[in-house]
Amino acid sequence: MEARILLQSDWYTAFRENEGDVWVSCKIPGKPTVYGSLKCQGVNHDGVPEVTSSEEFEVLEVSKKSIHLSCPSGRTSSKFIMPFTSFPRIHDKSITCLDISSGGGLGVSTSTDGSMRIWNCQNGENRRELTGHVYDVNCCRFFPSGMVVLSGGMDAQVKVWSCEDGSCPVTFKGHKGGILDIAIVDRGRNVVSCSRDGTARLWDCGKSACLAMVADCGAPINGCSVGVADNSINLGTPQEAPSDREVGTQDKLLLLAREDKKLQGVGLQSRTPIFEFQGSDAFNCCTFLSSVYIVAGAQDGNIYQLDVRCLSTPIQVFHKSGAPVHSIMPIREGFIASQGDGSCFIVQQDLDHSIELTGPDADPVYKVAAWEKCIFTCCRDGLVRKYQINDL
Repeated sequence: MEARILLQSDWYTAFRENEGDVWVSCKIPGKPTVYGSLKCQGVNHDGVPEVTSSEEFEVLEVSKKSIHLSCPSGRTSSKFIMPFTSFPRIHDKSITCLDISSGGGLGVSTSTDGSMRIWNCQNGENRRELTGHVYDVNCCRFFPSGMVVLSGGMDAQVKVWSCEDGSCPVTFKGHKGGILDIAIVDRGRNVVSCSRDGTARLWDCGKSACLAMVADCGAPINGCSVGVADNSINLGTPQEAPSDREVGTQDKLLLLAREDKKLQGVGLQSRTPIFEFQGSDAFNCCTFLSSVYIVAGAQDGNIYQLDVRCLSTPIQVFHKSGAPVHSIMPIREGFIASQGDGSCFIVQQDLDHSIELTGPDADPVYKVAAWEKCIFTCCRDGLVRKYQINDL
């Protein structure tokens, strides 16, 4: 665990006031936490706050939307970015999942109030309600077209929706437990779902049928991701059923984040287990960084970066805090992760500092989605926050 700087969640609000004070701290493994403060001394002619720090910290850079701080005793620095805007009226309660369309114009999100809604990414205005699941909707995702949505709910159903009229032309039934995550294969002819019942299933959207039970793990599967595997990885012998030859899933690797502390790789067409990696706690989410590198987040806050060609030792284990890792996704040359303590951060290989997306005050950030230079997060506090990342 590396040293980590923590900053008051509403620091940007305090800096709008002259002599506004903000607390800052640095947790250093094996040493006492370093505490300090920041003070706004006014705003310059460009509208940028003039910020000074107590002696324990250094202010490296300040802009209208960010502040870069260092803690010399902890030998670490972090850049904190405030939300560009927030959307408070999409749902009435906690927002559990979201995704952004390929064109960046529409968002879809689900809530603990049982609703699933399509909304405008510019102003948060609701466009359409998608009604049809019986209980809570756990996950939602746009197809590559940006006009069709895939969802999975506690009613054990997977549904395909039209964004244009809100209709649901396809419903997949077969799971015996709530759907926990979904993934889309290529352009969306096929989709994958994983469930509390411990299985992952491959579906054909055109035929409205289940092609295969790809995995039966005996433990809930919390997350899944589909990627193209490197040629050096043997994905097994494809099944010979004609329907399988049509689906176009050759050379696809399915990652499964399992409740029993295992991260599993399965050949999507062969349905053959390719590898298992034993973690320290239940895996909640996983994604591909490339054809050989993957990253997965666990309930105890550990984030594992792995090379699927050699799983004996992780390339790196990140640990910001002991809060559950709820969401993880690739971005540029690294990844962005969110946790149950309200933290959301970007890790990039060529940066010597982390980038923290601020705003939530200890409320879990359940999901992260990105489109070009915009990042969207959803949180237990019921807000969708939009960040602009221009300098990654």
